[in-house]
Amino acid sequence: MAKKFLDKDFLLESRPAQKLYHEYAAPMPIFDYHCHIPPSDILSDRQFSNLTKIWLGGDHYKWRAMRACGVDERFITGDAPDEEKFAAWAGVVPQVARNPLYHWTHLELQRVFGVNELLNPDTAGEIYSHCTALLRKKEYSARSLIRKFRVEALCTTDDPSSSLEEHRQIRESGFETIVAPAFRPDRALEGHLPERFNPWLDRLEELSEVKADSFGRFVECLWKRHRFFHDNGCRLSDYGIETCYSSDWTSEEVESSFAILRSGRSLSGEPLLRFRSAVLYELLSMDASQGWTQQLHLGALRNTNSRMHAKLGPDTGYDAMGDFEQGRPLARLLDRLERTGKLARTIVYSLNPRDNDMIPSILGCFQDGSEPGKMQMGSAWWFTDTKDGMSRQIEALSSVGVLSRFVGMLTDSRSLLSYPRHEYFRRILCNVIGGDVERGEIPEDYALLGGMVRDICFNNAKAFFKLHSA
Repeated sequence: MAKKFLDKDFLLESRPAQKLYHEYAAPMPIFDYHCHIPPSDILSDRQFSNLTKIWLGGDHYKWRAMRACGVDERFITGDAPDEEKFAAWAGVVPQVARNPLYHWTHLELQRVFGVNELLNPDTAGEIYSHCTALLRKKEYSARSLIRKFRVEALCTTDDPSSSLEEHRQIRESGFETIVAPAFRPDRALEGHLPERFNPWLDRLEELSEVKADSFGRFVECLWKRHRFFHDNGCRLSDYGIETCYSSDWTSEEVESSFAILRSGRSLSGEPLLRFRSAVLYELLSMDASQGWTQQLHLGALRNTNSRMHAKLGPDTGYDAMGDFEQGRPLARLLDRLERTGKLARTIVYSLNPRDNDMIPSILGCFQDGSEPGKMQMGSAWWFTDTKDGMSRQIEALSSVGVLSRFVGMLTDSRSLLSYPRHEYFRRILCNVIGGDVERGEIPEDYALLGGMVRDICFNNAKAFFKLHSA
């Protein structure tokens, strides 16, 4: 008899795995410490008008699959009616079996809307109508969906120029979920793009009331925004960088580079690398000074298709996995921070799984005993948050680091329907540990293993990020 798709023991291949998931992992709430949900949606308690709006808008995972299956751009990011865009996606879904999109799609349909049918061209119309009707009910508003998945805290991703007004209003509204900002100062590192850097810094000058007429004053601008974020509940920073910028520099060199950049000329080569290294060091020093956790997202090769980037802009499905050198720059940067007493709690994510063993081996050199899991290998990210990618990340962290201190999964999504990804991770985690029990490699001790699973799913993150004290 064929096994039912997405049954209660989906991905759980042993009795210990099933027990660990159902009794220990599944009951835990969610601590979503990195996502891209617009805070405006939470503040307004947005009601989505149809399934396409909440599910396909901004989802470059689905957009890439649709392009790969020959769907015209009009039905992806273009002006086609929403129902036609959904029909186009439904036509693609049967073609993506074995891609994580197939699992995510059906998990979301089941867990959010109670839809057990497979999505395909024959079922598309009925599913679209059913889900759209539900979305118009109050129980499917933005805040209701967050409550449904028992999200205790979530951190958005915010530029230093953000007013954080929406976060303030969310707090004052009495919403029970902590909605905190995360400081994402990638623009500060764009010395190669003066046309973006300079208008952004002009805005920071206004907000901080500091005239950035030197590199030192630029750092002062950033410091003021950093403190402003702290005063508004921020306890995390986040950096999306190709690699850790850790070259040596002198104050004269970075002052000269800053002057060139402010004059409208771009930096390149060694001057750009020295400028980035100086800025990144200053920013990470701020994180340590305020007791924050810093996240380093390494290895994305961005905007590879220049024609489509010019047409659609960034974050539209044209980024890829890079092969940048990571080990030596990461070790140099952490050593510089540690040497000067400015090494904050740190999470390092790499987009390339070749780095899985290297990253925890380097992080282990900078654990200082001051707190459990101070240096964290981040969860499988973006192109690797798959069944295989998550399993490999868990295996690497277990072998080279300490899995029991891991802060677990994050959503990293713009969609409120993506919370079943935490379930996906939890099932994979329990399957890995349960398999060890089944093979006799670790004891069948549920006080030990169940506690570890609960910690990884929620407790470690809650303790690590300290948002409850914000």
